[in-house]
Amino acid sequence: MKWIVITGAESSGKSTLTGQLSKVFAGMGVFEYARDYVERLKRPYQQKDVETVAKRQLYFACKIRKDHANSDIFVFFDTFLIVTKIWLEEVYHNSPIWLNQAIIDNKPDLVLLCEPDLEWQADGVRENSDKRDYLFHRYRKELEYYQIPYSIVNGKGDKRLQLAVQSIHNKF
Repeated sequence: MKWIVITGAESSGKSTLTGQLSKVFAGMGVFEYARDYVERLKRPYQQKDVETVAKRQLYFACKIRKDHANSDIFVFFDTFLIVTKIWLEEVYHNSPIWLNQAIIDNKPDLVLLCEPDLEWQADGVRENSDKRDYLFHRYRKELEYYQIPYSIVNGKGDKRLQLAVQSIHNKF
């Protein structure tokens, strides 16, 4: 299995790119669990909710990796644990030790880090329109800290997709 995470600030094209890449590579797209979870809450999210999101992301990743361990399939994850770690740190000013260890133990083969160069699209879950550049740099620093291979993806439409495809071809 080739494990690729698409990450970046809110409204940077992660979900769109996940869907496009899963089609281009005839692979599997695993869409953002956090969005569905938070949208279903009947109250504002809390720190325990964000930790639940991280645990579910990790569970899905481990299950898919186990199920496809001997396969050459490309699996594209719309975000992963580093985003959740930063979310906890930004909102609650801490993150649990287990999350740090989970990142160390579950490094994807490649991360595509989306620049926030797309127009902001508000929805009921997004909340950081004014911090996208800051968050982009935080994600980049975390990827470097954990020594996770990454490529930056930018541009609009087909240019963005082609850059992502080229990054994947360069890695594999």
